[in-house]
Amino acid sequence: MSNTLKKHWKTKLHEIIYEADTPAGKLFDIVLLIIIIASIILVMLESVKSFDTNYHNFLNISEWIITILFSIEYIARIITVKKPLKYIFSFYGIVDLLSTIPKYISLLFGGVHALAALRALRLLRVFRILKLARYLGASNTLLKALKASRVKISVFLFTVIIISITLGTIMYLIEGEENGFTNIPKSVYWCIVTLTTVGYGDIAPATPLGQFIASIVMILGYGIIAVPTGIISAEYASQNKTDKKIDIQLNSQSCQNCLAENHKDSSKFCYSCGEKLHV
Repeated sequence: MSNTLKKHWKTKLHEIIYEADTPAGKLFDIVLLIIIIASIILVMLESVKSFDTNYHNFLNISEWIITILFSIEYIARIITVKKPLKYIFSFYGIVDLLSTIPKYISLLFGGVHALAALRALRLLRVFRILKLARYLGASNTLLKALKASRVKISVFLFTVIIISITLGTIMYLIEGEENGFTNIPKSVYWCIVTLTTVGYGDIAPATPLGQFIASIVMILGYGIIAVPTGIISAEYASQNKTDKKIDIQLNSQSCQNCLAENHKDSSKFCYSCGEKLHV
């Protein structure tokens, strides 16, 4: 096989596997999504003992077929890029590997096959396949807002932890072991559950003073929930105003050299490494 022919089929296969602008690429991704969904359903059904008892052979054979298909796809993704390690250690590369190996590992160790449900993460590709640029832009805005808020949120969480430890210790001293507060960690656990308004009810104060403090913790919980929401909302509004000025034009082209995505519709070269794109 000549180098020109080899380069041609690699480029063509890369265009089908990694991109969704062509009919073949879109068909490949849609079929892949259907197989992923079918695989997740099979894994879920296999966890139902009554269903697994009656249809174990069907579920097992079907899962092996899907695993083999995923293995072929994973290998194809590696051989069609110029820098295989770039894909292997990327987010989707790791997800693709984790979605493939559980069935093989289950031959040696039982009980790990359920990890195949991690294939649900591969459904994130639906954003690229359907070219939902507007929603991708919104998610990027939210991520920027979270990053911008991380210092304020960290200080706030640190404060909440201190409050939980302090009030948990006080409740341990007030209630004691006879009322279920057997140690300080368990008392801190109660405080966190109460402060977050979860309220499992597995531990409850019995003394009047303990109930009074619990009431304060409950009321404090409502205020605590509002703080991070307000911080993130303010940052999101700020980021949203900035992002509205930016024209979001995304396509599904993926660079064969560095796997960079989110190129503009008119791009002919990769914005990251300068490699020529498939146009």
